Amino acid sequence: MKNIILKITTLLCLICVSCTSYAEDKILKMSTTTSTRDSGLLDVLLPAVEADTGIKVKVIAKGTGAAIRDGMDGNVDIIFVHAKAREEKFIADGFGTRRYGVMHNDFVVIGPKKDPAKIAGLNDAAAAFKKIAETKSAFVSRGDDSGTHTKEQKIWETAGVAMISETKEITKKGKTAQITFKHPKGMGDWYLSIGQGMGAAITFSEEKQTYTLSDRGTYLAYKYGRKQGLDLDILCEGDAQLKNEYGLIPVNPAKYPHVRYDLARQFAGWITSPKGQSLIANYKLHGKQLFYPDAVSAD
Repeated sequence: MKNIILKITTLLCLICVSCTSYAEDKILKMSTTTSTRDSGLLDVLLPAVEADTGIKVKVIAKGTGAAIRDGMDGNVDIIFVHAKAREEKFIADGFGTRRYGVMHNDFVVIGPKKDPAKIAGLNDAAAAFKKIAETKSAFVSRGDDSGTHTKEQKIWETAGVAMISETKEITKKGKTAQITFKHPKGMGDWYLSIGQGMGAAITFSEEKQTYTLSDRGTYLAYKYGRKQGLDLDILCEGDAQLKNEYGLIPVNPAKYPHVRYDLARQFAGWITSPKGQSLIANYKLHGKQLFYPDAVSAD
């Protein structure tokens, strides 16, 4: 009897160890933008993908530039970002296998009700930025090399605002990289660069009653998804150059053999499947849709 009990106990232990190892093997590391986290979208998608596939996603939220660098360094298995030109370069340079178009929303220029630059109602982002610069109205920039920061710099240039280039050296895990930023004259005066994510930029902008550029999803999450709301309004929207596209890119296993490419492909396939796309389309706050699905097919 003791031998039988011992064998059963041993078998159960082996099963537990096997299940534990299997669960650990299904962990996917994803570097993504703060907007996918701050909007609340991942809180809906990740439990669903785990229920369907068993994949647990370890999320590292940061600016798009930093997320892309995570992929370039082989620190993650997949990136989920929103700066299409930079994503295409990431693939062209051999760091990623392919881009899965997942969804889009748009950027909006938000600001205080008093609207010192008088931009309310404009649907031309460059014109709005030009007025902000001309009146030296306070503007908060993420300044974090994110997709939002990249878009902001492009709008300033389109507006014809004189720009200053500044190169900073960043060190992470012993690796040093140089990042070049462009910003209007007035840094530290009317132009405030905080080097933080979208949620932090919105919060700081509300505290100081300034303008800022936000993705619509995070803005709506802060405006309608919190009890305290948000004392900032959308003042400029609808410009074609404010479109904001998000893509998933598995890190290339040919460059980094340790990445979990099979899990990355499975995850990307699920996100771009009818179910994943439906969850994205139906994710709303107070009846307001935050993102619009882009996937046509998945393999």
